[in-house]
Amino acid sequence: MNSGNKFVQTLQKLGYPKACKLEGEDFDWLFETTDAKPFLDWFCSNVTQHNVVSEEKLQAFSELKDSGKDFLDEKALDEVMKTFKPASSKTTKEDVAIEKLEEELKNLKDLRSLHLQRRNKLQMMRSANVHSCLKFKDSEDEDAKSLKRILNDLQVTSNKLNHELQTVVEGIQKLISFYAPQEEGCKSSPIFLFQVLLDKYLSCEEQSTNALTLFTKEHFFEGLSKCIEGSENGFQLVQLDGKSGDDPVLEDKSKEMMRLQLAYICAKHKLIQTKAKSASLVTGLQWVENNARTLQSMDSNKDKLKVRIASLKAESSQIEKNIAAINRDALPGLVRENAQLLNMPVVKGDYDVQIAQHKIYLSRQDLVCNHLMKQKASFELLHLGYELELRKQRNVNQQLEVIIQDLKQNAEELETRLRMMSDDALLSADKPRTNIDSKDTSAHGLFQLLDGDNAQKLFRTYSGLESVALKLSQEVHSVKNQLAVCEQEQSLLLSKLEGNMKSLQDFMYPDGSELLLQTPVSYEYRKEVL
Repeated sequence: MNSGNKFVQTLQKLGYPKACKLEGEDFDWLFETTDAKPFLDWFCSNVTQHNVVSEEKLQAFSELKDSGKDFLDEKALDEVMKTFKPASSKTTKEDVAIEKLEEELKNLKDLRSLHLQRRNKLQMMRSANVHSCLKFKDSEDEDAKSLKRILNDLQVTSNKLNHELQTVVEGIQKLISFYAPQEEGCKSSPIFLFQVLLDKYLSCEEQSTNALTLFTKEHFFEGLSKCIEGSENGFQLVQLDGKSGDDPVLEDKSKEMMRLQLAYICAKHKLIQTKAKSASLVTGLQWVENNARTLQSMDSNKDKLKVRIASLKAESSQIEKNIAAINRDALPGLVRENAQLLNMPVVKGDYDVQIAQHKIYLSRQDLVCNHLMKQKASFELLHLGYELELRKQRNVNQQLEVIIQDLKQNAEELETRLRMMSDDALLSADKPRTNIDSKDTSAHGLFQLLDGDNAQKLFRTYSGLESVALKLSQEVHSVKNQLAVCEQEQSLLLSKLEGNMKSLQDFMYPDGSELLLQTPVSYEYRKEVL
């Protein structure tokens, strides 16, 4: 229960009229003061309705006060009570007891003042501790915030590092999957060129090479050898005299060419004669057509015509003689001289056949060369691809080796760091510090607060702090014991005081109803004093 609520409940028990309107939270501050708190605690725990003065007594006291009569104040009443001697037989014993009680009360007051001093000192220590705790709490809150911020940063960094490590692991797994051998049932496309299976390609190239070899043997090595063997004499003029040496092929060819030449000469001779006859007939017909009209007009001149015919016949006979002489003397020589030129179409045809054969061989050679060039280009391209991939793989291998070396170095450094951190010589638990660090202001402040000595010491140890704390705990325990003894003595003294108060009340209230403010004895004593 809060102290303010307890105070309000006490007021309600005492019958305070406005106690129901009060709130306990408004009186909590009263209990925080060091001076009023003991009285308020005593008031809340001991005061009852019997301690409340009634309205009648207050009214009687106010009337007595307004009447102007003299009455004793607190100090005068104490002096009177000290000198007052009751008429009963118990006076001497009570005086002795009162003197003892006064001495005990004095001792208790001294002890109470000592306890108050200690309490004040402890309260000062408590306030200093509270102030230090508040400072420590503020620093603890700041440290907690900074620690939380650092932990958040570390968590973010850790998450980022984990994500990067996961990315690296996935990349490494993907890279490993690239280099891993493919299974037989896997149909995934290859990544690198060296993973491509070239069995079908090489088998196709081998079949193509075999087919090309057969084609070359069939069309070149058998027919081309014959052509090359006769190529030295193939492009020479064939001799028609039959002197071809020991070569039967050339001899047969020379005979064939001579027969063709004779046939060609005979045909040419007949063609010339036929053309001459045809030309003579055409010329005669043209002459007849041209001179037909002239002959009709020349009927009258028959003599001249006859003379003309005779001269023409003489001229024609002379021409025939000349032609016969040419055919007999000049023409055979010319024909023999130009005999080689007359068979040129036949020789040209033979050479055209040979040239066509050579063109066929050249076209086949071009076909074979093109196929071989394509095959060579494909092999060179494949070789170039392998070279480029090998170079790239070497670069990747070098980079991986560098990464592996870095990882090994980092692992060694981490292992060294962990070994250093796990070293027994660095663990504070095995070798605790004996001296308090000069930077540890909290420990020094606590030591000074517990010790109470303001003298600067060269070294302050944790063992000394522990001994001071143990000494303080012993003092607190002894103070608690003394307080318990004092409480017992106070309870005893209060019981005696209550008995004295009871006897005083019986004396002051003889009838038990009205207060006897002035007794005869006190009145006489008052007169003597005045």
